[in-house]
Amino acid sequence: MKGLIHEGNTVYLSLSGKTGRKTAFTLEMIQLPFTFVGVNTLRANLIVKRAIEQGRIPELTDYDHLQTEKRYGTNSRIDILLTDRRKTPCFIEVKNCTLVEEKIARFPDAVTSRGLKHLVDLQSEVKKGHRAIMFYLVNRMDAEAFRPADDIDPVYGKELRKAIKRGVEIFAWDVSIDTAGISVRRSLPCLL
Repeated sequence: MKGLIHEGNTVYLSLSGKTGRKTAFTLEMIQLPFTFVGVNTLRANLIVKRAIEQGRIPELTDYDHLQTEKRYGTNSRIDILLTDRRKTPCFIEVKNCTLVEEKIARFPDAVTSRGLKHLVDLQSEVKKGHRAIMFYLVNRMDAEAFRPADDIDPVYGKELRKAIKRGVEIFAWDVSIDTAGISVRRSLPCLL
């Protein structure tokens, strides 16, 4: 949430409806002077899933089945698993990217051991002959490219580059976002 929490920013909440939560509301979006920012990490998976189902991501249109939260790797769950007619699996890990500085989207915005684990697990799937994708959903509209945040988590950036060399694909897409909804908009170049 680096760069997003400032006094006076308008925030948008949803009512949870779940009993036993610490709060009754979930933080969904923050309005900055120049863009809305989708901060609910659970929504990112749904946005990408919907985009794949609607055929909005050209590189992912040739699959017959889509499953979510399937177990894989070392005690992990993959966000999205695609299989095609040949049953070749495609493992997609989705990351909600909210940090943008000087028009460059950056991930992560804090040190992430969990994100590092996902990179390692995706590399294992590639080694098995499967397709693996790290999908960064830039959940705002003011970025022109994506880059790992090496100054925040240099270990993650190093592992991402290693994963790419070993065959993990990297996608970065931004969104169209306002109070009416959120959907994928366009692919962003990745600066590594």
